[in-house]
Amino acid sequence: MLFRSLLWNSKSGMMAQQEKLDTISNNIANSNTNGYKKLDTNFKDLVYETLDRKGYPVSSNTKTVLQNGTGVRAGEWTRDNTQGQLTQTSLSTDLAIDGSGYFEVVQSDNSKAYTRAGNFTTDASGTIVDQKGNRLSIVDAKGNNINKVNGPYKFSANNFNVDSNGIVTIKGSNANLAVGKIKISTVVGYNSMISIGDNLFMPKPGVKVTASKDYSITQGCLEQSNVDIATEMTDMLVTQRAFQLSSTTLKTADEMWQMANNLQK
Repeated sequence: MLFRSLLWNSKSGMMAQQEKLDTISNNIANSNTNGYKKLDTNFKDLVYETLDRKGYPVSSNTKTVLQNGTGVRAGEWTRDNTQGQLTQTSLSTDLAIDGSGYFEVVQSDNSKAYTRAGNFTTDASGTIVDQKGNRLSIVDAKGNNINKVNGPYKFSANNFNVDSNGIVTIKGSNANLAVGKIKISTVVGYNSMISIGDNLFMPKPGVKVTASKDYSITQGCLEQSNVDIATEMTDMLVTQRAFQLSSTTLKTADEMWQMANNLQK
């Protein structure tokens, strides 16, 4: 029973620490990704087995029931949504959100996705798009998206301005024309978004998306990743040592089992 418990505890510890290493490597790989939010892994105990039963040397005077743990597992990955540093680029198509919320983009299948990366550009049709060609949502007073193929306005790299509230104006020969507002959306809950790749997110089932009110948009800037390389490297060293400890325990349990089998011969 003891040897089996040691084997399972060691195995679960190694698997949990491996998942922690996966999150750290993902953070390091995306340390230069615009708008990236670092991931973290939490650990949870597996079920406990009581030792208060016949056949075990327990004291009848002990008030606390003796228990034997069966290991640990990695919990759900959580995302740190703290603000990343804003870096000036002086490009009019680069936008950064200072505060809460996400840029809403429309994908090729007309489904909506959300991102913090503001490194947009303009395509041949005069539409403001992200690096994957998804269209940035800019709505008029009626809530209609005006930033679309064959839309009423054509955007180029230098013919529009965006103020801190997200109001988009197109430069005219005599005056600037306010044409719409960039849609900034948010969700209730700290970990309510699911990553779908390409720095895009979707709300979890049942999560309601609402308009964000606590934000400011800066044109000509980009939000950097909130990953701290020094912290990630330290966490990686600690996790590697924890993995090594679990593997050593596994090796020790195997050697003890081998000794026990030899005694029976």
